Amino acid sequence: MLRHTFCHLKGVGKKRESILWEHGIICWEDALDRNRLDSVISRRDTGISPELADSISRGARESIERLDAGDLTYFMKHLHPSEHWRVFSEFRGGTAYFDIETDGLSSETGRITTVSLYDGRAVNTYINGGNLGEFPGEFSAYRLIVSYNGKCFDVPFINRYFGIHVDIPHIDLCPVMHSLGFYGGLKGTEKALGIDRGELDGVDGYFAVLLWNEYENHDNMNALETLLAYNIEDVVNLEFLMIEAYNRKIGEYPAFKHLTMPMPERPEIPFKPDYSLVQRYRQKFLGAGVNLPPRN
Repeated sequence: MLRHTFCHLKGVGKKRESILWEHGIICWEDALDRNRLDSVISRRDTGISPELADSISRGARESIERLDAGDLTYFMKHLHPSEHWRVFSEFRGGTAYFDIETDGLSSETGRITTVSLYDGRAVNTYINGGNLGEFPGEFSAYRLIVSYNGKCFDVPFINRYFGIHVDIPHIDLCPVMHSLGFYGGLKGTEKALGIDRGELDGVDGYFAVLLWNEYENHDNMNALETLLAYNIEDVVNLEFLMIEAYNRKIGEYPAFKHLTMPMPERPEIPFKPDYSLVQRYRQKFLGAGVNLPPRN
């Protein structure tokens, strides 16, 4: 969809982008054809002046050059966050879905406990006290990252905790999903789309803190395995949500419906949650009236 996008250009919003499409300017190469642009200018109802047409032509040429150079940052900078989905198909092969879990303390003082990273092929997990230090280097190898509310929570936490600055182009699905009418965080969006987490249904960010404490304080490996299963579920579902959002957005433009993507196959999650442990925590804490809001 990126090659058909014009709303990142100066003076072109989604309305004018639609006008360009309606008059045969379907992709950037079309905007380099002066005869096509002149035909659009000649129709007074388009609202596209010769000066704007020149600007569109220059912008289309720059867009071709930027994409050929792999400059994803240029497009992310000039697109509204709710429109970042447009870059996905071009860069899907270098995309990673990520999610962190923490010890529940503030982003200024807390620790990252686990991280899951999924690139559509393999799942990698990182554990505090183990291989967590490997995460920044492996994370930085990707060209595009996808999260849910990661720009507000995960990335600032990662930056502070590791003392780095993550500047990888980033699709945060939160504004994209909001533009499609889905609210309620990651878990609420999943439920609205019929995603079933099975034994992990109802487990949230607060549970993740409890599971880490159980592992760290009592060396309970079942708690760690349950936490990792939960963390991986987040990133695996992010791929589904990314493609679902992409397809729904494409569906808003009938001329481009051929660009929709098939849903991915679900990978095997290498960790099995301890359902009895989840139930024990649910009864002990939630039954006692403890109801801290989940992060996602």
